[in-house]
Amino acid sequence: MPINPMPITPSDFTLSRVDEIANLAEMEKSLYEKSLYEDNTVKRGLRNADGTGVMAGITWLGNVRGYTVADGERVPAQGKLTYRGIDVNELCNGFLSEGRFGFEETAYLLLYGYLPRETELAEFRAKLAECRELPSGFTEDMILAAPSLNIMNKLSRSFLALYSYDSDPETYGGSVANELEKALWLTARAPVIIANAYAAKRHYYGGGSLHIRRPDPELSTAENLLHVVRRSGEYTPEEARLLDLCLALHAEHGGGNNSTFACRVLSSSGTDIYSALSAAVGSLKGSLHGGANERVMQQFQIIDREVHDKSDDEEIVRYLRAVIRGEALFGDRRIYGMGHAVYTLSDPRAELLRDTARGLAEEKGFGDEFRLIESVERLATRALREEGKDKTLCANVDLYSGFVYKMLDIPQELFTPLFAVARVPGWCAHRIEEMWGNGRIIRPAYKSVARETAYTPLKDR
Repeated sequence: MPINPMPITPSDFTLSRVDEIANLAEMEKSLYEKSLYEDNTVKRGLRNADGTGVMAGITWLGNVRGYTVADGERVPAQGKLTYRGIDVNELCNGFLSEGRFGFEETAYLLLYGYLPRETELAEFRAKLAECRELPSGFTEDMILAAPSLNIMNKLSRSFLALYSYDSDPETYGGSVANELEKALWLTARAPVIIANAYAAKRHYYGGGSLHIRRPDPELSTAENLLHVVRRSGEYTPEEARLLDLCLALHAEHGGGNNSTFACRVLSSSGTDIYSALSAAVGSLKGSLHGGANERVMQQFQIIDREVHDKSDDEEIVRYLRAVIRGEALFGDRRIYGMGHAVYTLSDPRAELLRDTARGLAEEKGFGDEFRLIESVERLATRALREEGKDKTLCANVDLYSGFVYKMLDIPQELFTPLFAVARVPGWCAHRIEEMWGNGRIIRPAYKSVARETAYTPLKDR
């Protein structure tokens, strides 16, 4: 039986100066927002003044382009994403046009540096199938004995726990082949971990029956995910291919995104792969990163309730303007799923998902919901301009990925974990590149703005 979580409640203990401390914290926050960063030429969030990222390294893996620079100014451009120099549109259209599953060859490309031959791809898939089985007792001891309300936390903990099942977990400075072997095991096991973690959550927190299905070695990663997550274990080829596309599109996105950078920072310190990937999962959980797809779906639940005529552009624009003013949705002035740090006119991942999902959405009865999402994508920039903000927003991948998962009858608790499953080979490839390419610990500096103050003895405070 799992350990019952202890309820955490506020204690009766209070600090006598808690209000004073809170006021000080608010004052410091306002100082940060006003001038401290600019006055000290500090690049907040590792961003340049024009919003571009500070160059922190070199990579052969992913390249994200969303603008050009002319006369020192950013000029919006159509988005482009490449994996190892290959346009992701060409990669995905290649396996889609041939009716093949593409996540495995995408993972191979990222990890090994080239597109596999037919025999190499078959061998890679067979190896993944062999590695999917979790260690004996792992599900019982690490997942069922301590179920989690959040699957991302369970995935992070499980990655750390796998360290104990590795006879040679500390490989920094060892062989690339050894590190690639670990990457393959983690890529194969991540889908099984999240499926079992969800089964435990559904049982111990939701009162459902405990139903765990073993992965089928004959199935692809996408097929296995639908096979083990769905109670019936059944799915259509179209559903599996759409999920496979999601996995391929989420597999890599350059070294500067928050979770990949977290993985590279930890890897640069000399730590093990399990610690590095656990940190990456923790980063991806955040609502401003991988967790945004869940936020998008929460957002559209509210929009669907509060916008009465979904075919009326004017009503939708009025609502989006209220969002931008902080008067609607979550009050944070964000339209989730719109805008990106790099992409300006388009996000190729969002376009591929939107165009591929359209037919299945109509077939499965999600046409009205799909059209509402398209309307928000089309009208968001207009709403911004009517609020006096001269900014062009494009849809990012989160606008459509959550909808696709919902359409595939995947529980919302698994939206972000699926993102993590897809990103494992990308994280591992960046880790290897950091270890054997950079070879220097990442250590940025922080400017201290605290005044030097004399120590006051306890009796005189």
